[in-house]
Amino acid sequence: MPRRVIHTAQALVDVVLPVPHLPRRGANVMVGEHERYAGGAVTTLLAAVRSGAVCVHAGAHGEGPNGDLVREVLTGDGVELSSPMVEGVDTGMCLVLLEPSAERTFITTQEAERQISVESLQRSASCSGDIVCVSGYSLVGQTQEPMLAWLEQLPDGVVVVLDPGAVFADLDGAVRERALALTDVWTSNAEEAEALTGEGEMAAAAAASLRHLPQGAVAVVRDGAKGCAVAQPGEPVVVVPGYPEKAVDTNGAGDTHTGVLVAERSKGTGWVEACRRANAAGAITVTRPGPSTAPTAAEIDAYLSSR
Repeated sequence: MPRRVIHTAQALVDVVLPVPHLPRRGANVMVGEHERYAGGAVTTLLAAVRSGAVCVHAGAHGEGPNGDLVREVLTGDGVELSSPMVEGVDTGMCLVLLEPSAERTFITTQEAERQISVESLQRSASCSGDIVCVSGYSLVGQTQEPMLAWLEQLPDGVVVVLDPGAVFADLDGAVRERALALTDVWTSNAEEAEALTGEGEMAAAAAASLRHLPQGAVAVVRDGAKGCAVAQPGEPVVVVPGYPEKAVDTNGAGDTHTGVLVAERSKGTGWVEACRRANAAGAITVTRPGPSTAPTAAEIDAYLSSR
């Protein structure tokens, strides 16, 4: 049986507004168009399934047009949804203000996707060898306790991958330590790793991250076009170069990187090669508008063969 990738985080609908600039407080900016995409955990799952992983979404999804879009997109790419629909409330949305520089500003609602429980997560039937992806955003609010309680009950051999997000640094110290003690793989951007370790350079931050993780854990720290660094216990840190591209939309680049990384690991790919393919996927996706624009494995192959 292939190892599955099980994502537990919030699947949302991104409403993307291209703005000439952010409005000053109390002011208004006019836009001529907007797009609706399935985003959040969807981005990581689509990246993983398009790189050949068997994928499951264990998070909650609501009743309504947003939930319908999430289900349509996930099932359309072959992702299984293990939790039943939450009736009477729709999936939430993330308002994304996209500037010409490709910088993004977010406002996120909290709706059906926050209605998880230990029981709903258990429906994913995780077993030894599965890779479980966890977002730091699941460690705030009403999802915090059921998420941690479920992770603490996982069978031996399940690999827990933590993508901390910017919110992780602001969590209560006891919650951070509880989550880190359950983490087998830390994967973050350089700023998030610096908040954990105090190290601003990605290779140093990756090495320092291991000191906060259980014995045997691995840390991957990415820094945009510079690529990423992977730290494995007992081995020198390896910097895997990136592929600079002119970005039109950076929304979803980090999630795409994570999705390809875990997909490759689910197939037994070594860490350095998995990082190389994840770097290429991130480079491709920033040239495409929208959060769920992850390339297929064949597209990654073609991109790498041309460089």
